[in-house]
Amino acid sequence: MRLLIVGALGGQISAATRIAMDHGAKVAHVDTIDQATGALRAGRGADLLMVDARLDIAALITANESEHIVVPVVAAGVGIDPALAAKAIRAGAREYISLPPDPELIAAVLAAISDDERPLIAEDGAMKQVIALADQVATSDASILITGESGVGKEVIARYVHKKSKRADKPFIAVNCAAIPENLLESELFGHEKGAFTGAVARRIGKFEEADGGTLLLDEISEMDLRLQSKLLRALQERVIDRVGGGKPVSVNIRVLATSNRDLAALVRAGDFREDLLYRLNVVNLRIPPLRERKDDLAALARFFIEKYARANGRPARKLAQDALAQVLAHGWPGNVRELENAMHRAVLLANGEEVAAEAIRAPDGAPVGSRRDDLGAAIEAGQAAARALVGRTVADVEQDLILETLTHCLGNRTHAAHILGISIRTLRNKLKLYSDEGVKIPPPPTGQAA
Repeated sequence: MRLLIVGALGGQISAATRIAMDHGAKVAHVDTIDQATGALRAGRGADLLMVDARLDIAALITANESEHIVVPVVAAGVGIDPALAAKAIRAGAREYISLPPDPELIAAVLAAISDDERPLIAEDGAMKQVIALADQVATSDASILITGESGVGKEVIARYVHKKSKRADKPFIAVNCAAIPENLLESELFGHEKGAFTGAVARRIGKFEEADGGTLLLDEISEMDLRLQSKLLRALQERVIDRVGGGKPVSVNIRVLATSNRDLAALVRAGDFREDLLYRLNVVNLRIPPLRERKDDLAALARFFIEKYARANGRPARKLAQDALAQVLAHGWPGNVRELENAMHRAVLLANGEEVAAEAIRAPDGAPVGSRRDDLGAAIEAGQAAARALVGRTVADVEQDLILETLTHCLGNRTHAAHILGISIRTLRNKLKLYSDEGVKIPPPPTGQAA
């Protein structure tokens, strides 16, 4: 994880730096908020900003957002100052850390915000085969396409490949192609020169240059616009990029990994994805099976998440009861590892007694997870009720209800909802904008995902 400290931290810079480095973070330091934005703009990226609470945190976040730089912020101040902490949180800081720094607190903040804290757990034979193939190709510079349903752990595998590669000591930069608006993605990937467009107040280094020497992950590559796909193909073939508004090609030395939860071959046939780009990306394909096909992983992951969230919430360590394990194994987990993690977090909070019992394993709406009802009878009853409810309604109204209910089920996650609905993330966003313009309340996206 890359940590950028901004300001003097009340004279506690050395202590905070040492603690962060002890927990595996790479630490850099600047004195002012202007220098912080400048460092991010110049490609000296960060996964987290630790900012002196006395500085203008709101101005820092606003400056970053104006250039579409999104990095989480935690504030730090000497002692427990409720007024200063409240001001920092209102300004947009995720947390407030009192100084002198507490090692356990800083470690917890780093773990909570860093994507690196997601371990690769594989007990199932099918997953072990994926890892074995990843081990074989990791040391090469070949492009790898990682496929699988939403939530199966594609980025976890990508980070695993990077750590096993010859580039492990260089940056790992991830770009979510579905979370960045189409008109901004080119600048995000390739950077821009000052004055290239309205708001381009200075040169900004893109993700390709930021990842120079290391690995670039293009997450949800299927959502990339066709025009931009051609520029990406050139970058992959010639290892050069053009900044937006720039006239001089820039050489880059990177390894590209890509993920997709959609069938790219089908998109090629439909004319929505370039065939030559698919060949370039898909030198090796790592297909991650859905969690419902990895029963051994289900049990191991469930136990891991229970231990993790018991520690995080100060709860006593509890084992997963046999009836609870049976429920976990019976459920289909359409949201895969992401859904399982959320369910185990809830279970830790709901559990009473010495074990996590079956009644603690619940869906977000409180319904039991993995219950074995008369599936046929339930399906018939639900189908009849749904048919009766549709009579007299327009197709547009039914579609709107389906989209909003699916989005609610996915806790606001646009990418997951689009996958379930069988539409592109762009189509989903267009429909949500239409509903919003009509005054319909839209479920907000989870923190860190673009609306």
